[in-house]
Amino acid sequence: MTAAQLPPVAPEVTATLVEDLSPRLRKRLDGAVAKLGARPAHRDGDTVTIAVDDETELRLHAPGGVVATSDAITCGCLLAPACVHRAAAACAAPVADPAPDLTDPPAPAAPGSAAHPGEPAAVPHPGEPAAPAPSAAPATTAALDGDPVPESPPEAATEAQRAAADALWSAGAAVLEAGVDGAGAVAQSALLRAAHTARLRHLPRPAGAALSVVTLLRAARAGDPSYRTADLVTALAELLGTAHRVGTASGAELAVVRGRARRPYSPDGSLRLYGLFTETVVTDSGHGGARTWVAGADGRLYTVGDVAPGGVGRALGVADRAVRLGDSALTHRELGRAGLAVSGATVSPDGRLGAGKGVKAVSARGAAWTQQPLAALWETPPSEQAARALRSTSRYADPEGGGSDLLFLDVELLGAVREPGGTCLLALCDGGVPVRLTVADDDPALAHRDNLMLLATAPGTRLRIIGRLVPALHPRLTLLACSHPTGEGTIDLGLDRLRRADLPDPVAPVHIAPPRPGGPGAHSPLHLLERRVDQTVPAGRAALGMLGDVTPDASRLRRAGLPTAAGLLTALCASAGRRERDLFGRLLPADTDGFAAHWLAAARYTAAVAESLCTAAWQPAQDDRAAAVSALAPSR
Repeated sequence: MTAAQLPPVAPEVTATLVEDLSPRLRKRLDGAVAKLGARPAHRDGDTVTIAVDDETELRLHAPGGVVATSDAITCGCLLAPACVHRAAAACAAPVADPAPDLTDPPAPAAPGSAAHPGEPAAVPHPGEPAAPAPSAAPATTAALDGDPVPESPPEAATEAQRAAADALWSAGAAVLEAGVDGAGAVAQSALLRAAHTARLRHLPRPAGAALSVVTLLRAARAGDPSYRTADLVTALAELLGTAHRVGTASGAELAVVRGRARRPYSPDGSLRLYGLFTETVVTDSGHGGARTWVAGADGRLYTVGDVAPGGVGRALGVADRAVRLGDSALTHRELGRAGLAVSGATVSPDGRLGAGKGVKAVSARGAAWTQQPLAALWETPPSEQAARALRSTSRYADPEGGGSDLLFLDVELLGAVREPGGTCLLALCDGGVPVRLTVADDDPALAHRDNLMLLATAPGTRLRIIGRLVPALHPRLTLLACSHPTGEGTIDLGLDRLRRADLPDPVAPVHIAPPRPGGPGAHSPLHLLERRVDQTVPAGRAALGMLGDVTPDASRLRRAGLPTAAGLLTALCASAGRRERDLFGRLLPADTDGFAAHWLAAARYTAAVAESLCTAAWQPAQDDRAAAVSALAPSR
């Protein structure tokens, strides 16, 4: 049995089942989860049955696809319902998305005005004091006297929200204290309970971060090949950061920290859209599909997507299906090169076009990449494009900020470059910045790898390309689309396959030495702090506390002009190894909150400096073209 065979379980259901276990059974829970994963399971409609042993069956009933109550998990053993099997099944199953009825809190109405006609007044959440009715008398008196009307203080978090944020902080700090190996089902259930409470208190962003941490913890403990430590570092820092800011933020900052339960689609009137390209989408969770990028007359980017379970096979098939937008009969491939006229359009904050009943769309004439309004996308300097893309791909970017991580560049191909992670294509941007182009997906069923290797055999070819920024100390993109080498049309590099006849006169493949990264980040010792931040997540605080003296590393950071990094490294390791004793010499509990605060500061600092170095790497330098040409010359 795998987690994919089980229906998603609501976070509060898992938390309740684990909390109801006796202390003795909680100690056995992680072992029960592992044993249950080796047992066969089969699905019959909305019910999944797991054979616990030859005589006992465990059932998960998921009407609507989600196990929403603890009674929906039943077991046939003698100890049921107080057995460990029900909690183990809930811990082994995927975490369900938040319930749809948990929406954002309504915006407060202006004093003296009613809410929408026919709607009841907002009811405070149980346990929260009702807001006092606003009084209009002081404002009226002030207006009559000629004095300015006093402004109301910015909105602050309620006591219930602060308490929910404190619970999230404590649960996240406990995970950081124990590390991946120690953050078993019990620690995960504490996170799920805190996430559920936070969502009830209208804190969807920190609650979503907590659910992400749980999902990544389960992937790490199960040995999922798609798991990356950097993802868990980011999720933990997001969880601790937003939980901490709830108590201090107010006004607009609080709204950002609080987040939204769902991203609404807002009306955007009529749009005239021009197709750019179509990219294949294949996720580690087994989903596949296509996403077509289009641009409006003002240059704003929009997407039309179709992604669902199915993997790479579905990604290739969806490209030839009609887009889900109005009555348009265009396929994704066709829309990437054609145009669309949309009326009644709805758009999400991140640019996704809605497909509601009121949306109408008809085919229209497209535009070449060299024609307006698309040509304007390539007129922005690469450094400005990189800075914009980095703001949207930042680890801790505002979820409502929107923006795109795509770059539009005119390049000259230089040849193939061998790197420790594989071979990439080196190109020179207009402006003299050498950039590495890599494949977006290595799956052999997609055309990315074959197309990149074929382009590497045509040095000197000039192309107009679209790529996705890869944050690094040197300019790097994943190549998504390019103009056809003959100058006729465009190529979706994941779908269309280039042929050798499409290229200029064939030459032998050119392998050049990659130019050394220049700029302020070329020899930055920031990794001395980054690796300690990353090391804490899988190993926990105790492993970091055994490192001993880190003075040499701190001195190297100071010599490189990073005194803040040196101070953070010293404080982090000192906090990890600090254990106080009472009057009788017994060890007191470790300061979990203090260590979490030091780790959070180090994680956010390293992310900010890495993003700054990435931005600086895209700045053109006088000797970049000379360095790239000199590296290429001996190979020709």
